[in-house]
Amino acid sequence: MSRTSDRMVVAGFTVGWSAVRRMPEGAAYAMFDRLADIAWRKRGKGVTRLEHNLNRALGGLPEKDLRELSRAGMRSYMRYYCDAFRMPGWSDERLATRFTLENYERLHVALAAGKGAIVSLLHSGNWDHAGAWAAAEYGGVTTVAERLKPEELFEKFVSFRRARNIEVLPHEGGDTSVLAIFTQRLHEGKLVAFLADRDLSARGIEIEYLNGISKLPTGPAALAVDTGAPLFPGTLWYGGANAMGHIHEPLVIPQEGDRAERIRIVTQDLARVFEQGVRDHPEDWHMLSRVYVDEPRGQEGRAPA
Repeated sequence: MSRTSDRMVVAGFTVGWSAVRRMPEGAAYAMFDRLADIAWRKRGKGVTRLEHNLNRALGGLPEKDLRELSRAGMRSYMRYYCDAFRMPGWSDERLATRFTLENYERLHVALAAGKGAIVSLLHSGNWDHAGAWAAAEYGGVTTVAERLKPEELFEKFVSFRRARNIEVLPHEGGDTSVLAIFTQRLHEGKLVAFLADRDLSARGIEIEYLNGISKLPTGPAALAVDTGAPLFPGTLWYGGANAMGHIHEPLVIPQEGDRAERIRIVTQDLARVFEQGVRDHPEDWHMLSRVYVDEPRGQEGRAPA
């Protein structure tokens, strides 16, 4: 990306955080619906990739149904960004009342036991709203994020999340091992959270996932195996005016076998829960990037014409 493009991207997000949050609520969300529809009608690479992912994940859909689903998906995706731009202006009351987390008591029980807790999510719904709610509820959250380009944009997202008591670690380029910091936070009895359906490190493992083979990161499973902290899969979606979430039962951590095999089993079990989350709320699955590794590059962006 050129320096001019970098400046334009940063300027666009800066305008979003300053201007969109000041718009009347109805007008702001209506504008982002229109932006989603424009992108959907143009049917660029991101939209066709989303359609391909949905089509394969759901086992094949009639073309009309797939197009309707991808339109809803783009609206959900742009709603996430509208939320993100407006969230710095939200009161604590608004943050709490517009998010519902089913089975949140499971996290209270786990944290009270003193070993900390791991929550592993997929890219769906609004993970920033969920993280801000959890940080307020549990006294902070530590997570990891992709180091966006340009660096100034990454720092803006970090500042946005830090303002809500979310500690953000870069997935690469930090001074200390990310897993070492997560381990420390768990030993302190704290909550750590991952978006764990994309492998950013290139060190993930191949797992059966959504009617194909995908590479998923092993961080959540490795932490659970190494520390004994419970690993809770979570799913997120939108329900009317509210953001929604569900905390599933903690995964069973094998106690026998070598470390690598135990991590593989837990990661596969996590993928199974993610699969159900996608199938329950496919319109809120924000996956406009490559999912499957068992198909040639370029093919994964194709969907029925």
